[in-house]
Amino acid sequence: MALPSEFMQELRLRSDISQVVSGYVNLHRRGKISVGLCPFHGEKTPSFTVYPATESFYCFGCGVGGDVVSFIMRIENLDYIDAVKLLAQRAGLEMPQESSYDDSMQRLRLRVLEANREAARFFHSQLHTPQGKAGLEYLHGRQLSDGTIRSFGLGFAPDSWRSLTNHLLDKGFNSSELVQANLAMQSKKGDIYDRFRNRVMFPIIDTRGNVIAFGGRIMTDEKPKYLNTSDTVAFKKSNNLFALNRAKNSKSDKLILCEGYMDVIALHQAGFDFAVATLGTSLTSEQAVVIKRYTNTVVICYDSDEAGQKATARAIEILRRAGLDIHVLTIPDGKDPDEFIKKHGDSGAYRFRMLLENSGNDLEYKLTKLKEKYDMNTADGRAKYVNAAAVLLAGVRNSIQRDVYIGELAHEYNVTTESVERTVNYELRKRAKASKKDEFANAQKQLTNEGLAPIAGQRITGALRVVRAEEALIAYLVNNPDMAGKVTQSLPPQKFVTEFNRRVYSEVTSRILNGESAMLMDISPEFSAEEISRIAKILSNYNVDIATPKACMEYVDIILEESNKMTPKEITATMSNEEINRYFKWLGQAKKSKRKPN
Repeated sequence: MALPSEFMQELRLRSDISQVVSGYVNLHRRGKISVGLCPFHGEKTPSFTVYPATESFYCFGCGVGGDVVSFIMRIENLDYIDAVKLLAQRAGLEMPQESSYDDSMQRLRLRVLEANREAARFFHSQLHTPQGKAGLEYLHGRQLSDGTIRSFGLGFAPDSWRSLTNHLLDKGFNSSELVQANLAMQSKKGDIYDRFRNRVMFPIIDTRGNVIAFGGRIMTDEKPKYLNTSDTVAFKKSNNLFALNRAKNSKSDKLILCEGYMDVIALHQAGFDFAVATLGTSLTSEQAVVIKRYTNTVVICYDSDEAGQKATARAIEILRRAGLDIHVLTIPDGKDPDEFIKKHGDSGAYRFRMLLENSGNDLEYKLTKLKEKYDMNTADGRAKYVNAAAVLLAGVRNSIQRDVYIGELAHEYNVTTESVERTVNYELRKRAKASKKDEFANAQKQLTNEGLAPIAGQRITGALRVVRAEEALIAYLVNNPDMAGKVTQSLPPQKFVTEFNRRVYSEVTSRILNGESAMLMDISPEFSAEEISRIAKILSNYNVDIATPKACMEYVDIILEESNKMTPKEITATMSNEEINRYFKWLGQAKKSKRKPN
């Protein structure tokens, strides 16, 4: 994304990363760095670190890192240009003329949001027309009040091929914008038609109040029962939750996680305004991180059928990794929240509140489900359950919580605490041994990921040594650009062993030699978000305060020593054609100068 370098340099100078991040994360100073709880994954021990010296951040828990722009992109769910605009506004800077950069994606995103907003108005208005009578009757049949229907902006898509598209075209939107918004589909002949037809419509609204997508429910037995907006430039279903725009304002200190739109709406109507749902997919780790921003406690309230139980088990693991406290609410008779509240009429809300207050934590839920696998009326069944429960308890990280449940398990089934502890400790030792094997396998995987397949067979420690030298050299040069000239005389990019580090080194040194800044924010447009996180990790792993010019040249020697063990074929195996041409050109120049290349 080409923005004028002068503007970006001024933006970088005015956007102190510690100040920007502290607007979202409670940071604590530790010497020259700051730490806090990561906003991108749930955690109880701070692993999110801000480095003012390199103007970067990195989380050692989830591996996300970057500069101030990439931080805003992630935390605000914005594209690059929108993130720059937000920072510019914060810094009191005017954006350059639009002709100087490509903002087409941003303009398309705004048009998609405008089209969604107009579509939501259209769908809602249809409820009060003859074509939408069936939709309104369906919602009333589900015992939703007019106030609830209006509050959630529910609507109806007529049983027509072009009612919405014709309406939006008349409003000034073009066919391409409607297809990009996933409001319309395009036939093989190029004609467009409505994606949603003869369905009750649920608008999906983000926490800023934008209509970002829709869910449509058929009123017959046709399939699919629900049709949801696919991912667009304005919507990613794995990052959003239905009704979070409302639940975030609740006075409750928890969120209820449901499976469907109707469950959430029924709970809100009954007074439980802290219910949310996923969007036609299973819970994702991204959604768990979003939940963590608003609460520390989640109550899973999925259906009690087999599919619901599997979804509950999966959600527990995802929410646990996000650092959330989890409770599981089980509704009797396999009912969902909507059915349960309706069944009990005026007392439905009271009865649901009792279920909510008595819901057990995720460990208790797992133990209950585990018990169902054994015949507890026999001694053999009880013994097998206690043994399996002890194995389950070995997975509890909190040692105090683990000890409490060990004691309860021993007391309930009249066995000694020591016997349960022996089983738990045996399982812990077995897992520790497996973890060491995984560490070795991960080291081998890292070599492959770093592009070191051409030197497979070399000892892992030696291979990792050159990777670390490359990374340490990059971190040093970012913080000591005056050394770039001396380093590049001895070490051209072609001598780097790993493909990714070669790209970073090349970008950093070329900018420095051209008299430009090579901080992370300066080079980030040349790399993907995942690659920026890798560079941020490199910068965080090497202490720039203790590095010296002597250490810098030692890194160079290590890289040259390793590359000299490789043949030209091995060296060029990870290079692009352009890099190969530059490498052999460099070899030719070395021969002409009558010096043996390093």
